[in-house]
Formats: sequence, C-alpha cells, structure tokens
Amino acid sequence: MGFLGVLLPMIRLYLVGVRVLLYQLFNRSFTLPALPTRHGRVAIVTGGARGMGYEVARRLTGLGMHVIIGTVPLWTPHTPTAVFLHWTDSQPKSNDPHRWFQDQVALHRAGNIEEEGLEAVTKIRKETKEGKVEFLFLDLSSLHSVRQFAQRFKATGLPLHVLVNNAGVMLVPERRTEDGFELQFGLNFLGHFLLTHLLLGTLKRSGRHGNHSRIVNMSSATHYGARLNLKDLQSRLCYSSHGAYSQSKLALVMFTYYLHEQLTAGGFPVSTSTVDPGMVDTELYQNLCSPAQTLKRPVAKLLFRTPAEGASTAIYAAVAAELEGVSGCYLYNGQQVASSELSYDEELQAQLWKQSCSLVGV
Repeated sequence: MGFLGVLLPMIRLYLVGVRVLLYQLFNRSFTLPALPTRHGRVAIVTGGARGMGYEVARRLTGLGMHVIIGTVPLWTPHTPTAVFLHWTDSQPKSNDPHRWFQDQVALHRAGNIEEEGLEAVTKIRKETKEGKVEFLFLDLSSLHSVRQFAQRFKATGLPLHVLVNNAGVMLVPERRTEDGFELQFGLNFLGHFLLTHLLLGTLKRSGRHGNHSRIVNMSSATHYGARLNLKDLQSRLCYSSHGAYSQSKLALVMFTYYLHEQLTAGGFPVSTSTVDPGMVDTELYQNLCSPAQTLKRPVAKLLFRTPAEGASTAIYAAVAAELEGVSGCYLYNGQQVASSELSYDEELQAQLWKQSCSLVGV
C-alpha cells in the first residue's frame, strides 16, 4: 500500500494536468469584462505579494478598493535549513535549544515575509492611484499567526467586503506545521478555514442584501483526482505530496459548498465561490523534481497561463456585478462548471467541517 499510496495520487494528478493543458491548448484564457469601481470597499488577499495573489491585489486596488495583503512564506525543499543556526554556549542555558532554533527560523521567515509584502505594496502604489493597499503579516501555517492577523484587522474597525483565500504551497516534501498538521493541508486549507471563521462576523455585518460580501477560495483542477481520508487527514500513514496537495484543494471546494449552505440557511448576505485558475506559471512549481522541472519549462512557455491570466477568474468572482448573489459555485475560466462528484457529498462535507473545527479549536 505504501508504494501504491504514493504512485496512484501522482498518476491521478498528472492525468488531470494533461487534461487541463489540452483545454488550454485549444481555448483562450478568460478575458475580464469591464468591472465596476469599488470605492469604499475593503478586501483581504492572502498570498497577495506574489503570483496570482499579487495580480488580484493589484486589480482590486485599481478598482478603488482598500486592499490588505496577507502573505505567506515561500516554502521550498530547502526551507527548513534556510537559516543555518547553531545552539552555542553564547545562548542562555535556561532556554530550550529546539524552541530557540524554531524561534530564530520563524523570525527570519517573518522578516522575509514582511520585506516581500512591503515591496508588493510599494509596487502597487506606484502603479495605481485609485485605491489603498497595505500589508499585514500572516503565516497561514501557524494558527497563532492567523488569530493575530484577524485580531489586528478587526482592531482597525474596517468593514470587510471581499476575502480572497489565495495563498498556497504545492508538492512540498513531508513536513509539519508548528501545530502538527501536514503542511499542505494545514496551510492551504486549515489556515484559510480558521481565517474565514474568524472574519465571518465582519463579512456578515459588511454585506447587504443586493450587495453581498464575497468569499473566494482558490482551489485547483487537481481536486478532481483527490481522495479525502477523514481517518488520516494529516497523511501520517502514507505521505504523498501529490495526494496531500490534491486533498487540500478538494477540502477547499467542500468547505465552500458547506459554508454556502450555512450562510443561506441563516439568511446572511455573504456569497461563497471557489475558483480554478488552470495551470499557471508561478513559483508553486519549484518543488517539482529536477526532471519534471526540465520538462515543465518549455511546456509552461507554450501552454501555461500567466499569473495575470490565472488571476482573472478570482478577480471576476470578487467584484463582477453579474455574480451578485451567486453563491456555492465552482468557477473555471470565467464560467460556472461542475466540480468533482465527491465534492458534492454533503455528509462528507459535514464531517470535514466538524473535524476542521476541532483541529483549529473553534
């Protein structure tokens, strides 16, 4: 089972990838229509300092919105040793060496995140004079950081009209978050699950009937080949980077649908949607093995979407007038399409919701 547990998710993911590339070969990327200005409205974009997140933040700012960028660490195969630190005699003996090492790495990561976030803010400000953009530190792999981010945002007293859960990591080697979660499930899904929960009250108060607040979750076509193992959501029995990534994206789709039902039942003016950007040429692919990297480069030049093209459907979901009140949908290339059959399993959605609440402590 160990070998098959690694091989089968990989095969399923790459079969989905081939299907997506064939679609992109014969179909043009979605072109955004003219969008209404959104002065006075506030948006949060996770992972907004690079790639598609940056393009979403840039376009929403250009529409007159007040955009808060929450960025995340760029995880690579070398991230755990990104800082070469030693426990030496110069450090206090009363401290825990392992804890000290973790703290130093976290500080280094925080510094890099802040620098990248501020650079993105400066770049967007130079490009557009319409809206306002700022950066708040956010590490979605840390539940503590997610709670701090939500507290800081709510302390500003701002409303919240759009939450774009865009940030993610892909195909990383097996590792755990500080809370003990498998990294891809923890960062891609649980971090966003908690963030949405913490900001949901603000989204409800900010929305109006006929002018809903919107939650946009960035998923992936890989969810079509995913399996959801409720008995091993953290992939402890058999780790597959392909399976873990696909599972995290399926979880986001199911979360979108279940949250839609909860909001609709309560009559709240908040819409949810999940977006599939297609295959986009971003830094997410840097965790591919060397042969796959070599193969990917010429294919990406010919068939991959640019970050701006990949972001277009998320921008559309966030602000398009024709999507007012449209909720609980899966959007691909600017159109509503069906997600995987498994994603519509309401019992599985409810079980995932219950487990996720327990895992993040809400």
